[in-house]
Amino acid sequence: QVQLVESGGGLVQAGGSLRLSCAASGRPLSTYAMAWFRQAPGKEREFVVHISRSGGNTYYADSVKGRFTISRDTAKNTVYLQMNSLKPEDTAVYYCAAVYSGTYYYRATQYSYWGQGTQVTVSS
Repeated sequence: QVQLVESGGGLVQAGGSLRLSCAASGRPLSTYAMAWFRQAPGKEREFVVHISRSGGNTYYADSVKGRFTISRDTAKNTVYLQMNSLKPEDTAVYYCAAVYSGTYYYRATQYSYWGQGTQVTVSS
């Protein structure tokens, strides 16, 4: 079993940047496919990006493509989400998730492990 802890959220002005981190413990992250999801108030949890176990494949939601970048550091057992050109509509609680699989998943129900979330607020 793997435990996930997100950090790096905060308040930023539109056009600014943030980098979120998802630190894992309990198991090597290299054996898990990872993803970031987000949930705004009153909305369903939304897929943001997926990265394969090797890090060689990534899949982005259209809404963040070209602005967000996911990466993973095996040595630090951490996954990152670099968010640039932030917009007010990016405001949400961001969650990292893990699944012990080599398959690309974009539904929240397909992920087994979740962090507690970190708040990102983008002001206009």
